[in-house]
Amino acid sequence: MSHLLGQLPPCFPKRCVCHMETIQMLREKAKKAEAKIVLPEGGEPRVVQAAAYISREKIADIILLGNPHNIEKALKEKNADIGRINIIDIKNSPLLDKYIDMFYALRKHKGISKEDARNAIINNSLYFGALMVKDGLADGFVAGAINTTRDVARSVLWCIGLDKNIKTMSSSFIMILPDKNFGADGIIIYADCGIVPNPSARQLANIAVTSSDLMNMLFGTEPKVAMLSFSTKGSGKIPGTEKIIKAIEIIKQTRPDLVVDGELQADAALVPEVAKIKAPQSPLKGGANVLIFPNLEAGNISYKLTQRLAKARALGPLLQGLQAPCSDLSRGCNWEDIVGIVAVTALRKRHMKGAG
Repeated sequence: MSHLLGQLPPCFPKRCVCHMETIQMLREKAKKAEAKIVLPEGGEPRVVQAAAYISREKIADIILLGNPHNIEKALKEKNADIGRINIIDIKNSPLLDKYIDMFYALRKHKGISKEDARNAIINNSLYFGALMVKDGLADGFVAGAINTTRDVARSVLWCIGLDKNIKTMSSSFIMILPDKNFGADGIIIYADCGIVPNPSARQLANIAVTSSDLMNMLFGTEPKVAMLSFSTKGSGKIPGTEKIIKAIEIIKQTRPDLVVDGELQADAALVPEVAKIKAPQSPLKGGANVLIFPNLEAGNISYKLTQRLAKARALGPLLQGLQAPCSDLSRGCNWEDIVGIVAVTALRKRHMKGAG
């Protein structure tokens, strides 16, 4: 591992070696995807630094939206290969009129005027970036360093649209734990942590399916899905647990290939010794690597606690259920986090080709 760490620039923050092994693996795989990723927040210093590193390491082809003069100046300070980065000034782009028309066509049923469409595209780079993906000029979209999850999700939902086979936009986090005894060698996917406040049974099922496919696609690992609750196998019975049972029924009908069980408490899902006591018949046997939370509060709280208390690396939120790979960012992210999210988004390109 020391030879990998030796490739990092001097300013690269020190991380747990187990984190870096996984991140480096994702970056190397992303290079083979040869994806074009648009970053609408092109003038943000963390985004610029990430773009410089991504282009230098050839992880993906980057498109930055923003003021070309300011962005080029910032990139030169980072010793970036500017020739490998496409910088687009929205207000002077030859694509502007086309995207105004596209946005108007997509949203006129909601009563917006052509002038509303023009103002939206000119004043919000998120819409322009999402339309580049819709138009096939970018393979994926990453934003959220300075925009809220709500704004990012709205832009991709309106401009790119749902995968018609899933019909539920949700989000997941790749959690990379120092303790490799949990999940798939320390890797667990958490969902939903950012989008659906109180999912229905069918939405829970859709979230489980998309998160499972992500685990398999990124890591080549068989997903083992736990539908989490405060109770295990009927130890507590409320409408929420009945919803989980219904979700599992839907999954078994639509995706009988998936290994899924619930409702389970977290320890019964993750600890074999506890599983033997609380859920001895569970096919997971305490080895879950995909955790599906009953609601947004549980998911969001859990990922942040895991990140801080267990010193896990959290990659996400990765937006799921869309027609193209899109990712949100935490507004507290650093440039290294952006590199990781771009790599994962690029890697999802082939898997999602033709979605919808």
